Amino acid sequence: MQYEPPPDNRASLARMLVAFMALVFVSVLIYRYYQNNVSGYTLIPKELQINYKDAEFEINLDDEDALAILANPQRYRREFNQLVYDVNLSILSHVANRMGLNEEIKTKVKDEYEKHHPYLKNLYYNDFIRMQDSTASLYQTWYDNQGTNAVSVMREVASKYTCFLVNQVITTLVETTGKGSIYARGKNVDTPCGVAMQEALQPILKRLEERAAIDDFSRSKGMMQEKVEKTIAELATVEVRDKKGMSKQLQTKVWGFSVSSTDVEISAISILKAGFKLDRYFDIHLNAGSGVVTITLPQPTILSHEVYPKFDKLDVGWLREVKSADLNRSFNVLRAEFRRDAIEESQVYRKAKAQAAELMNTLFSPVVQSLNKRYKIRVRFQEEQPQYEEDLPELPDEQEALPESDIR
Repeated sequence: MQYEPPPDNRASLARMLVAFMALVFVSVLIYRYYQNNVSGYTLIPKELQINYKDAEFEINLDDEDALAILANPQRYRREFNQLVYDVNLSILSHVANRMGLNEEIKTKVKDEYEKHHPYLKNLYYNDFIRMQDSTASLYQTWYDNQGTNAVSVMREVASKYTCFLVNQVITTLVETTGKGSIYARGKNVDTPCGVAMQEALQPILKRLEERAAIDDFSRSKGMMQEKVEKTIAELATVEVRDKKGMSKQLQTKVWGFSVSSTDVEISAISILKAGFKLDRYFDIHLNAGSGVVTITLPQPTILSHEVYPKFDKLDVGWLREVKSADLNRSFNVLRAEFRRDAIEESQVYRKAKAQAAELMNTLFSPVVQSLNKRYKIRVRFQEEQPQYEEDLPELPDEQEALPESDIR
């Protein structure tokens, strides 16, 4: 005969079981609450939990100085490097504030960035110089876009490296587990890259663009108020002539529907001359021991660029007004494309160096040979490593050296 506990005992066991389950449930809730509120973040399997907080982006930046640096980075190379440093560090600090990282991690942001700055400043500078049409300041001023163009180039360069930098620094300071994913919650949640781009970089560039638009307009209006005459010392060695064209359709829309359009076709011819500004630098050095006359020239540049545009087609729509800004923008696009093609496709700078070396040899060989027939000519260009007495070997007195040009 099976024994059954009294009814009171069964009820007591049931109450104990319910109480135990409730205690376990409450313990789990307390544990999760405690974990979610310690230091603003918690490591959980395969995820990093981040509590995003409100934070205002702050940067101590003089807009006028920044535009002057971007307009002439070669002259202000040290200031350009400092500008990159200040902008990147401000972006990283803002991302750390928005992610609610603790003070210990925030203090390490600067030290961690300084590990990346030595190579980043060179990447920024080299890309900026490569993309910027730095020899066209006169034309850019006339088209009201010198400063605006510099900011646009900075936007493209910074957009290329900002996400890389943020990911490198943040993932180093805040270690994740598993696949390294991040679980985010809080206000205005975004990825660290998104926060850096949208809340930090964009406001900086917007400020600079607004200031650049004012400065560009002022310079354009005042650049030709008086006739300017000055002496020049230029050596033109290469001329490139080219022809290009473009078509553009300007549409007028009402409630999203196109109701009128204007067709514009523009063609232009370009005459571009490249060479050397000898008033910037010109040096002749004689090494009697090695028998070498070194002629040093400045780096080649575009001396003049004439663009002659004409309208091949201009069909103005019934509801479309052609604005001068539209035409100026089209002219400037053609001019920039002519220069880009000459520099990259035609290799005008390389050809200018070759022609300059040949010309220097033709001009100076008779004079050098009249001094000593064993002397020879070498052509160097500024910012290259010169070869003087300590670098050149001694020539025997009986050896005669023919004049030659050495292009490096």
